[in-house]
Amino acid sequence: MTILEPVPLDQLPVLPSQPAGVPWPTKDWPTGSLPDHVNPAELERLIERAFGPEPDPGFGESHALVIVHEGRVVAERYGTDIEPDTPLLSWSMAKSVTHSLVGILADEGRLDPEALAPIDAWRGADDPRNRITLAHLLRMTDGLEFNEDYALPSDDGASSGDVRWSHCIDMLFGAGKDDVAGYTIDRPSRHEPGSVFNYSSGTSNVIARIISDELGGGPDGLRSFMNERLFHPIGVRTANPTFDLAGNFVGSSYLHMTARDWARYGLLNLRGGEWDGEQILPRAWVESCRRAWAADAEGNHFGTHWWVGDDSRGSFWCSGFEIQRVICVPTTDVVVVRLGRTPQEDYDTPKRWLDMIIALFD
Repeated sequence: MTILEPVPLDQLPVLPSQPAGVPWPTKDWPTGSLPDHVNPAELERLIERAFGPEPDPGFGESHALVIVHEGRVVAERYGTDIEPDTPLLSWSMAKSVTHSLVGILADEGRLDPEALAPIDAWRGADDPRNRITLAHLLRMTDGLEFNEDYALPSDDGASSGDVRWSHCIDMLFGAGKDDVAGYTIDRPSRHEPGSVFNYSSGTSNVIARIISDELGGGPDGLRSFMNERLFHPIGVRTANPTFDLAGNFVGSSYLHMTARDWARYGLLNLRGGEWDGEQILPRAWVESCRRAWAADAEGNHFGTHWWVGDDSRGSFWCSGFEIQRVICVPTTDVVVVRLGRTPQEDYDTPKRWLDMIIALFD
């Protein structure tokens, strides 16, 4: 897991503005035609691969596809038993929403990303975790011992120190499911903060706890803040966050929204946090998530709770288990939402498919 020197912002493609005359989709999505250079037959052929009567089995289940170009929906398709108003699970795309909530609070001066994480359990003078900042958590360089591998513990006595043990599975479905933030807060330090990137759903749940503690009011307080300050101003009405028994928003994994509402969230970020003349998210906060701070073992680049492309498009995206995606492409002013259930062994199929769809708009 490699720490990177982030690319300067002035070397990234400029985020596009909403075209003149195109209404913001606060209430209804405007629709439009494909640009002239996009071959509609080729796009339809690609869509049929996932949603047709004889789909490629490598997709698993395809639930929804929404393609937005220059602020208008230009293609849309839904799978069996899925309707446009069906809320669909985020999995780890919720992490990017968690990042947005921090940005709003940081802009108000209520959270400081460079300050030490306000976790009482880490305050011991000899505790190496007392050096973890909120920025470390956002970049997943906090140094906590946390194994994200999605494998169930074996039945032959595997322990939390065994490589076969998944802290993520244990947190979401096992010992930590009633208090996902507390489970992660109790994890020991393994690396000096800032020195190693380690993708961790537990880290996102600690951030969600920090947000909730700052807001007060428990789940109702966070839900109201999420709706009033982020979702309702952009027309998102289907957002349904999940809370555990301790009152934590499971900000790593559990947020349901319709595909069109996920597209609204993507467009908000592609527009630099602006929506119909109002700055919903600080522009600098959105810009910061586009800079790659680290790379995982497969070479995928991670920004700040968003994934970042390493090509000339300047793409950045929310990513979730089973290939949930909200992809923002600045150079072509495109948002692509894909929701479904793809087995891990078949991930390459929808990944290549999404790449081909995006390439059509180049």
